[in-house]
Amino acid sequence: MAGWGSRLRPHTLTVPKPMLKIAGKSIVERLISNISNTLESPLESISFIIREDFGKDIENQLLDIATKYKTKAYICYQQEPLGTGHAILCAQEQLQGNVVVGFADTMFNADFKIDTDSDAVVWVKQIPNPEAFGVIKLDDKGAIIEFIEKPKDFISDLAIIGIYFFKDGQNLKEELQYLIDKDIREKGEYQLTTAMEHMRQKGKIMRPGQVKEWLDCGNKNATVESNTTILQAGKDNCSDGEYSNSTIIQPCYIEHGVQIIHSVIGPNVSICKGSVVKNSVVSNAIIQEHSNIENKVIHNSMIGSKASIIGRQEDLSVGDYNQIQ
Repeated sequence: MAGWGSRLRPHTLTVPKPMLKIAGKSIVERLISNISNTLESPLESISFIIREDFGKDIENQLLDIATKYKTKAYICYQQEPLGTGHAILCAQEQLQGNVVVGFADTMFNADFKIDTDSDAVVWVKQIPNPEAFGVIKLDDKGAIIEFIEKPKDFISDLAIIGIYFFKDGQNLKEELQYLIDKDIREKGEYQLTTAMEHMRQKGKIMRPGQVKEWLDCGNKNATVESNTTILQAGKDNCSDGEYSNSTIIQPCYIEHGVQIIHSVIGPNVSICKGSVVKNSVVSNAIIQEHSNIENKVIHNSMIGSKASIIGRQEDLSVGDYNQIQ
């Protein structure tokens, strides 16, 4: 999770993208929860690979997340953005035994348990536009025989979502170190899929784990849509705010301490603690902590923390056949 999250700016200017909250939980916490649900045994440790300039406050929040899952936590720094393979190797001391690698802006819904008999498992989702993603090709026995990045011609519609299982973490570490030692790069970076292709050529058996849903948080619209999907699933809904002459249209997630005054909220709205909404209509939106919304109609929107959006009330005298838009 050491990337800049530039496609989601300005929301990632002060907060790393995986720490943004959707329906009350950060993206990275949702990822950890989803991964743990696919495991037969409890998580033993979590390594968070971040930039050092994220700061101690973010590091402490990550340690708190690990505490929720009763597991050890390690903070690892990637000092240069040299690709996914390089990033994973920054946690090389923890690369042993069974290892799950997750890109921390990925959320998914799966109903399978990891096949620990395979040397590796690659989470995939069948999608209608595979040309925009990395995909896998399978043989007639369901084993992965090729990784293809953004194919121009149709090869497969199984897109790699960014979650992987490796049976032997030590072997993964050796293959990643081999890329560094031999300076094997793809588009200037050391890539995990390059190491996996090398492992496959040596006879390692890799299979897909197909998820039911893959929730994207790459940009504002995708993140708002993912928030809607989570709320409509009904597991994370909450209406714990303080209401005054207001209407809440479910599904919504409204944290304790949120104030809703003379407003209509919902559907598909998440509002984090400390925020105030007054004389407004809000739907399909995410509002982070301690923000103030007044006299506004807001739809399909993301509002960051400590933001202030104040509209104006109007005293109108509008005649027949006029239109105000």
